[in-house]
Amino acid sequence: MINVTDDAVRKLQTLLSHGPENSRKGLRVEVAKGGCSGLHYEMTLGEQEEGDAIVERDGVQFFIDDESVSYLRGATLDFTDGLTGTGFRIVNPNASRTCGCGSSFEAAQSA
Repeated sequence: MINVTDDAVRKLQTLLSHGPENSRKGLRVEVAKGGCSGLHYEMTLGEQEEGDAIVERDGVQFFIDDESVSYLRGATLDFTDGLTGTGFRIVNPNASRTCGCGSSFEAAQSA
């Protein structure tokens, strides 16, 4: 499935700590058509939906819709906070080409 770094877990814990204590929200990670390389990543806070794959670490959940799983298999989700940008980032071994923006990619093979 997808690997999640400690930094990504800590950031999601921080984001979710501002909501209701019994919230069932997590980070939804999806691949959608669009972007300059054909596909792009979308990430939002949301709840589990039917068919989602779930990665759980240290009390937080990451939801991946069933259509995105094959594009993200073996990828790493990280969170960076630096001069060149702040946010969740995906390092994806399934991408044959990525855009300079870092959020758009072309799949190495059809999923």
